Amino acid sequence: MLPVKRALRHLAALVLAAAVATVPAATAHASDAPSSGWNDYNCRPSAAHPRPVVLVHGTFGNSVDNWLSLAPYLEDRGYCVFSLDYGQLPGVPLFHGLGPIDTSAGQLSAFVDKVLTATGAAKVDLVGHSQGGMMPRYYLKFLGGAAKVNALVGLAPDNHGTTLSGLTNLLPYFPGAEDLLKATTPGLADQVTGSDFLTKLNEGGDTVPGVHYTVIATKYDEVATPWRSQYLTGSDVRNVLLQDLCPVDLSEHLAIGLFDRVAFHEVANALDPPHATATSCASVFD
Repeated sequence: MLPVKRALRHLAALVLAAAVATVPAATAHASDAPSSGWNDYNCRPSAAHPRPVVLVHGTFGNSVDNWLSLAPYLEDRGYCVFSLDYGQLPGVPLFHGLGPIDTSAGQLSAFVDKVLTATGAAKVDLVGHSQGGMMPRYYLKFLGGAAKVNALVGLAPDNHGTTLSGLTNLLPYFPGAEDLLKATTPGLADQVTGSDFLTKLNEGGDTVPGVHYTVIATKYDEVATPWRSQYLTGSDVRNVLLQDLCPVDLSEHLAIGLFDRVAFHEVANALDPPHATATSCASVFD
């Protein structure tokens, strides 16, 4: 029989492998992010779109692969678009968002400052997928981000943690598994419902004044579960269920962020409310 520690390491490896298997194969290294248009530091925001958009990838994502569809979609609509890598672990290429989330929020803070300096803008808008829709809330709440951010748009954000369709409920049955998860992939441990990180993040309210919040969820989400836990409560919050916009949209957790143009249309509406148009199934042709 394997020693307990060795068995737990095998368990953690299986969990990590299963999670990675749900992510599309990496098509480019994050350092190969485009140098023109998307991530173009010579881009100057227009009068129509005065704020740069910063895209924040999800767990196991990176600054390129998460945004191969949404970044050009927004760029084509006249936005200056930027994306960052955060939460890297030593020796783990391509798959990021695994480090402690409070540290990742600090990386986002530095990146926003870089974008503001390069573009001359007063504020940015943030669009994040999964952890990338939740992590910025730490930046807004604890790191002074509210003064530099106009809006946060979350695509399937795990704002109140996740049960991973009930799988995290099994952790107590494996002695030492939670400690191993925290030690090896703290960014995953921070996202488990009831974690110390999430308790701190949500204590005293979900939002901060001065920031416009939009949450776009899908009822077919199998990762940020239960899906209603993605919703925020606050005076300047819009919670949207994708299937209320297009009943036949079957997008799950990954698809809503990677290629769903119905969701993308609603992102565009959140970034420019005065010129918003109705989102429907026909939005896939926009």
